[in-house]
Amino acid sequence: MSTAFCFDLDGTVTTTELLPCIASELDIADEIATLTRLTMDGHIPFADSMRLRCLILGQVSLSRVHEIVDSITLEPLIVEFINERFADCAIVTGNLDIWLRPLMSRLKCRWVCSAASIDNGRLRLNHILDKGVALRAMRAEGGYGRYVAIGDGANDVPMFTEADIGIGYGAVHSPVPATVAASTLLVNSPEALCKLLRVL
Repeated sequence: MSTAFCFDLDGTVTTTELLPCIASELDIADEIATLTRLTMDGHIPFADSMRLRCLILGQVSLSRVHEIVDSITLEPLIVEFINERFADCAIVTGNLDIWLRPLMSRLKCRWVCSAASIDNGRLRLNHILDKGVALRAMRAEGGYGRYVAIGDGANDVPMFTEADIGIGYGAVHSPVPATVAASTLLVNSPEALCKLLRVL
């Protein structure tokens, strides 16, 4: 059976959260990290939180955001798996396409993201991704008999609900309770995750 692998980005493929790193430019990394954690835990709806975080972080120039994002460390074992099987892998993230371009060049797979543009020098949020809707759309395109979703946050739950297998991944953050409840399997290291993915 052909299998598609759908990866969350922050704390799954990356070894840290992107938005607090960008927020460090404004000296509000702790505040954005707290907002990110409350969102991951499901206390604040993702769309509302994303609008607020983008309003704040839109003050950082796009060129500087790209420098910061390009410095983000990716988990090498997961990168190796994705780039070996790039045709069968996708990054499914609520982060913005225009912010993520430096990472897109480091991972050969498909990217499904929230969308934004720069309008008169200001960040304009065009679309906030619902991961469940994204996975349904991918399934409707056909080509795969099975979908595996990997993530750790509350906004991954809709993706897990649509997937055939949901893997709660805890190497960077412990998966939140809602994600644990929606998971088929739980793993806590990149070695265990990649070993599991290779036998699915």
